[in-house]
Amino acid sequence: MATEKSNKANEAAQEKATSERQKALDTALAQIERQFGKGSVMKMSDRQNQIVEVIPTGSIALDIALGIGGLPRGRIVEIYGPESSGKTTLTLHAIANAQAAGGICAFIDAEHAFDAEYAKKLGVDIDALLVSQPDTGEQALEIMDMLIRSGALDLVVVDSVAALVPRAEIEGEMGDSHMGLQARLMSQALRKVTGALHQSKTTAIFINQLREKIGVFFGSPETTTGGKALKFYASVRLDIRRIETLKDGQDAVGNRTRVKVVKNKMAPPFKQAEFDIIYGTGISREGSLIDLGTEVGIVKKSGAWYTYEADQLGQGKENARTFLIDNPDLANEIEAKIRAHFVPIEVDADLIAAIDEATAEVDF
Repeated sequence: MATEKSNKANEAAQEKATSERQKALDTALAQIERQFGKGSVMKMSDRQNQIVEVIPTGSIALDIALGIGGLPRGRIVEIYGPESSGKTTLTLHAIANAQAAGGICAFIDAEHAFDAEYAKKLGVDIDALLVSQPDTGEQALEIMDMLIRSGALDLVVVDSVAALVPRAEIEGEMGDSHMGLQARLMSQALRKVTGALHQSKTTAIFINQLREKIGVFFGSPETTTGGKALKFYASVRLDIRRIETLKDGQDAVGNRTRVKVVKNKMAPPFKQAEFDIIYGTGISREGSLIDLGTEVGIVKKSGAWYTYEADQLGQGKENARTFLIDNPDLANEIEAKIRAHFVPIEVDADLIAAIDEATAEVDF
């Protein structure tokens, strides 16, 4: 009897303590809501499941490797690789796709090397594209911040992080040491824009270059410029490499490119995608459709012949690619079937939050 009374007394005390804690929490939440507005703090169960909005990359193989069908909106993306590997080409395709969906895009050309004619060939609407060629890194990042906070932008590209030269370095003498200036500049800028990107659903793509660390004997000596902040703030990091030169006889006509998803907070990382970049026209959409279609059995290959249902696409990959270029409706049909096979129709925001938390940060 004494034990039962003791247990009941303990339970009553616990219930009272729980009730008091809940009242204290409700009071705090009410005060936070009055001061910062409704929705400042909420339970995850109060939040409706959201479909993750994306911008297609221009390569269906890369869209599939990313796990969500493209580059996520409201997030930071870093694309890095050696020279002439296709970094700018990939971002121009993303701009073209964002514009095709009615979006507004900006290109911060810190390298002062933007080729308008090439961008036009890749499908970019030059007349609607906002382009800035800033004098200093501070000016470039301030312009980017203002454009993002306007809420009107869908995609902003910075080309490149290595070309964001701090004002002190430009105004100084050649040969002066400016240790850590660029890293501090990037760290401050990323702290400022991350929240604004999420609120405005703007995607920020930072193109980056590779450097080599001195005295590294084990592991890769390669590293990216601008310090470590971008590695942490980026939700997606893409390592792009040229792996083969495509030739027509003796003439080089393009590159075979491999992209590795080295970091992904939206889906499982470390997946790879391969696609062709044809000189003058960019990423070969039809070539990717043939490769992936053959892989999953949507396109049949018998010897050198490619077939889709009752349609003979051609003998050899190049002829099949030309046939799909001439028949865009058929290409769209094949693409729809490939996407339905690989990419889920809906991506749960709660699932992404779980992946975001569970995915360990890996330093490359």
